[in-house]
Amino acid sequence: MLLALGARPALQRVREEGFDFDVIDAQYFYPDGVAAAILGRWFDRPVAITALGSDLNVIGGYALPRRMIRWAALNAAARITVSGALRDVLAGWGLSRDSIHVLRNGVDLDFFSPPADRLALRRELGVTTVTLLAVGNLVPLKGLELVLEALRTCEGVHLVVAGQGPEEARLRRLAADCGVGSRVRFLGRLSQSVLRRWYGACDALVLASRSEGMANVLLESLACGTPVVATAVGGTPEVVNSTDAGRLVQERSPAGLAEGIRSLLAAPPDRATVRRHAERFSWADTAAGIEAVLTHAVTAARLTNSAQ
Repeated sequence: MLLALGARPALQRVREEGFDFDVIDAQYFYPDGVAAAILGRWFDRPVAITALGSDLNVIGGYALPRRMIRWAALNAAARITVSGALRDVLAGWGLSRDSIHVLRNGVDLDFFSPPADRLALRRELGVTTVTLLAVGNLVPLKGLELVLEALRTCEGVHLVVAGQGPEEARLRRLAADCGVGSRVRFLGRLSQSVLRRWYGACDALVLASRSEGMANVLLESLACGTPVVATAVGGTPEVVNSTDAGRLVQERSPAGLAEGIRSLLAAPPDRATVRRHAERFSWADTAAGIEAVLTHAVTAARLTNSAQ
């Protein structure tokens, strides 16, 4: 409610300045989507809300936010999720599956692309051995501790970690305690331009998340020609759905991850094949889908208003 109250004067000013918008589009169900649904009532405009992941998987685990999210979804003209798994969450809360549009994330295939000279890039970055890459905030949700423990049984395999977060000190200690400290490099937070170089240089991305909506890092890695090893959570199985992309880990444990890593490294897919897998996830297709959904919502609202 407070977010809606704060946004109301700005939207009113926009209308007074001559832009009478047709639809309100909210990304993230809580609190953004809830506020958008309230604003839609106040301004008599249809609302579209997109679920991105933790808004349903994490925040939706609490009773009050879940009730508010469900109310917003029921009052939205369009409900979008970035994965089929998130659609299942909303359907489990009583919404019709047929009323939920799945429009998966895309990836910038021009920006994230295989390096022109991968061997030269590896030399430049000091990558001289089989090296895995982990990308993400250093928080318990991402499960990096499982990756560190998995390295114990992956002899000779190194790991570089791109990201920052409150778990960094503990993870550094854990790497030392596991006896793999000399094989782990913490790079901190990287710009996208630097990160894509690491995607291209490393042998595989590893993602051990407890939950995901549609992980961008998977698509970015694949677009750079680098296969992935990832836990089978959320929308991840919708991306890693063949060995062309890498290995999907069913058992979220150090042993399960180690098995997936060893399996991939023993028979890695051709990097050009990995890239072709990523090319199925185009932002152009996603944008066209969003345009169609919003257009339908606006048209339906106008028909309803004209009939009243």
